Amino acid sequence: MRRWLYGRDLAVWYAPEYRWPLSALEARTGFQTRRAAFALWYLLERRALGRRNLRRRRRAEYQELARVHTPELLDSLGRPDTLARVFSVDPSDVPVDEVMSSVRLVCGATIAAAREMLSGAGPREVGRRALNLLGGFHHATPDVPGGFCPVNDVAIAIAAVRAEGFRGRVLVLDLDAHPPDGTAACLARDPSYWIGSISGSDWGAIPNADETVLPERAGDAEYLAALDALLERMPHGELAFVLAGGDVLAGDPVGQLGLSLEGCRERDLRVADALVRVPSVWLPAGGYTLDAWKVLAGTGLALALRSRSRIARDYDPLVARFSAISRTLAPQDLGEATTEMDGVAEQLGIATPRRRLLLGFYSAEGLEHALERYGILGELRRMGYGPFRVEVQDEGVGQSARLLDVPGGQALIETVFERREVAGAQMLYVHWLALRNPRARFSDERPQLPGQDVPGLGLAREMAELLSRMAARLGLEGVAFRPSPYHLAFRGREVMRFVDPARQGRFEALVDLLKDVPLVDATRAVAEGRIRLNGAPYSWETDEMVRWLEPRPDDRAAIDQAKEASHFTIAGV
Repeated sequence: MRRWLYGRDLAVWYAPEYRWPLSALEARTGFQTRRAAFALWYLLERRALGRRNLRRRRRAEYQELARVHTPELLDSLGRPDTLARVFSVDPSDVPVDEVMSSVRLVCGATIAAAREMLSGAGPREVGRRALNLLGGFHHATPDVPGGFCPVNDVAIAIAAVRAEGFRGRVLVLDLDAHPPDGTAACLARDPSYWIGSISGSDWGAIPNADETVLPERAGDAEYLAALDALLERMPHGELAFVLAGGDVLAGDPVGQLGLSLEGCRERDLRVADALVRVPSVWLPAGGYTLDAWKVLAGTGLALALRSRSRIARDYDPLVARFSAISRTLAPQDLGEATTEMDGVAEQLGIATPRRRLLLGFYSAEGLEHALERYGILGELRRMGYGPFRVEVQDEGVGQSARLLDVPGGQALIETVFERREVAGAQMLYVHWLALRNPRARFSDERPQLPGQDVPGLGLAREMAELLSRMAARLGLEGVAFRPSPYHLAFRGREVMRFVDPARQGRFEALVDLLKDVPLVDATRAVAEGRIRLNGAPYSWETDEMVRWLEPRPDDRAAIDQAKEASHFTIAGV
């Protein structure tokens, strides 16, 4: 059995800026913007990594990028329209400086990883391994960015170590679901390299690349057989880069190769075995499903521990992270309700007026502090907002809380809450929740949805978890709301369900009908009465959806029965 170095020796690069500050990116393309953070949180929580594994970040210099890319390409990256085309978003959604900060941090990490792997530190008989939690921008050529790849970090890192005297053969194992077209173009003049690739897309011959193209939904067995053959053909090298793409996963809308999570892990283990004596830098490349982070976390488990342990299906890294943060926040940090004696003192004129508290607990300052601790304000700053102020007000029904961008005077987050009984339980009832990005604009890439006056912030998952933390803090049993348009129910369906099992069954049947229809078109079809249920016109049912904090009795049979009995059709899409 080959000797392995374990987790203490795996070098890992990460920065909070690895989340692209593009509010429409995930909804528009499926790209999992939280992938790097989710993978790191999981690996740290499971003690596959420790803080000692994390390396200091640095931004690549433009002179390092210029070893590979033309001045014209680098000039163009200062324009929002260029980056918008690269990431398939609207230019109004692109904070150029923040996006380029992310790009340069990724490239700096890939360079640093290559340098450390060649530094001579550690046992020579075993190849050292590094993991950069973002990178593998393999579609960028010397003069053309594209396909989520502003620049080519692998080629930039190779050029950097070449400039410092490295003359050995470089191996590039591109196991993303798409061909290494940009990397092949960037390395065309390199003195000694080999590119091996397995992809699910035939883009024609890639010069100087050993490429295997597999059919759609090839699956684990066919993929791993092709991988074994590729590894047999791989020559010896002195430095390797591995693009362990997450878009090979079954269900990926772009990759189409159909691997299971177990198949992805086996891929990584076999490659790590083949490179056991070669210093290697690992990169995640593409990944466009909610489970893409599990592929990346699995890469970390394979490299750190040679582990085949499965990641639990129901494990949610955002829930785990927010729960941990919540445990560190004391009631007095958030505003904590004043006592009856405080009110008496105020009436006697011996105390200052009490603060207005949201739901009798949260002060405006406490809410702003919580938004900072949970990382919401940090993400908003990267979009160009801040400083901030929170306002709490009493409304005709319930209370409102608004997060304001002080310079612009506009609300970024608006909510209206009250405590209300739903299905016999006390719930945090959400009358209104708006996440607003007034700097962005609607476009063909980001169409306006019902109820929106400006585009959203891309922070719906974080807000959903915050609401659950609030409900728990207040001793309530869950969160409830009434989704008036279809798209709100659709976006909440992962964590919420309709109270009535029959209503939930009809909703699931409707989702199945509209699964291949763009969300804006699906919402309009429902609103315009173009949906029929069992042959009759269907009107959207604005019933209550809930998220229970504790599991409730399973009524799956009743849901499935109603779903089976609901036959939806659509016209005019």
